[in-house]
Amino acid sequence: MTTKLIAPSILAADFANLQRDIEMVNQSDADWFHIDIMDGVFVPNISYGMPVLKAINKHAQKTIDVHLMIVDPDRYISEFAELGADNLTVHYEACTHLHRTLQAIKAEGMKAGVAINPHTSVDLLQDVIQDIDLVCLMSVNPGFGGQSFIENTYKKVQRLKEIIITHNATTLIEIDGGVTDENAARLIEAGADVLVAGSFVFKAKDQIKTIKNLKLLANS
Repeated sequence: MTTKLIAPSILAADFANLQRDIEMVNQSDADWFHIDIMDGVFVPNISYGMPVLKAINKHAQKTIDVHLMIVDPDRYISEFAELGADNLTVHYEACTHLHRTLQAIKAEGMKAGVAINPHTSVDLLQDVIQDIDLVCLMSVNPGFGGQSFIENTYKKVQRLKEIIITHNATTLIEIDGGVTDENAARLIEAGADVLVAGSFVFKAKDQIKTIKNLKLLANS
């Protein structure tokens, strides 16, 4: 059994103390930094862009998992590679030529991810599943942190896992949105590999312990 991963979402960090929070993740049992890039067009919010990612990369000592919630992500693929992204995830809903986009990401030496919104069927990924390193299932509507988990996500995880096995793919399943200690074990049981946790981690009194407990729950 492969180790299940925890990816704190930096969107929920304290932006006035970003280096402190980056160092906390470095020292914790977390595996990845999850970085949400929002443009205010694809989603109704603007997060941070290239200069902040560059600053994060100076201090981050773990995998940088970048999630683009933007229109026309193809324009920026090479730039995100230069800024240190290890994984680059684009939205299915934002890509006209998804296969081409995936190949462009891999050509820059990054792992290629595809995110899908709560209303999007995982079955739409069947024809490209072998080209995808990571599928990010949105378990809330993208654009804002702190939202409630959408219960239908469990069924989507199970169906996606079936597709991955049927096509003999090695794709990881990442869950993004509303992840807590109350749903982590059930998500892993359904087939998830990576849990993104934002508010649950950064609003906790003891962030290091919260991450440790989440990691233990995911791998118990």
